[in-house]
Amino acid sequence: MNKMTCKQLGGACDIEFLGESFDDIANQSKKHGMEMFQKGDTAHIEAMNEMQKLMKEPSDFAKWFESKKEEFNNLNDI
Repeated sequence: MNKMTCKQLGGACDIEFLGESFDDIANQSKKHGMEMFQKGDTAHIEAMNEMQKLMKEPSDFAKWFESKKEEFNNLNDI
């Protein structure tokens, strides 16, 4: 099991996500982002806007995604 923070995943806070796989953590991060969006959290909305810019170029987003997945895989199990 590993953990990553919202900030490590391009977000705006230090909440930690725990998971057995990067997909587990990515799904938790997505859910958290949606909750923060619904609450109107300015910092998270700004972070989402930055992610949307990255997603305009699929190859750039794929590189970012793979780098985060690799970062997760290189973490020491907790």
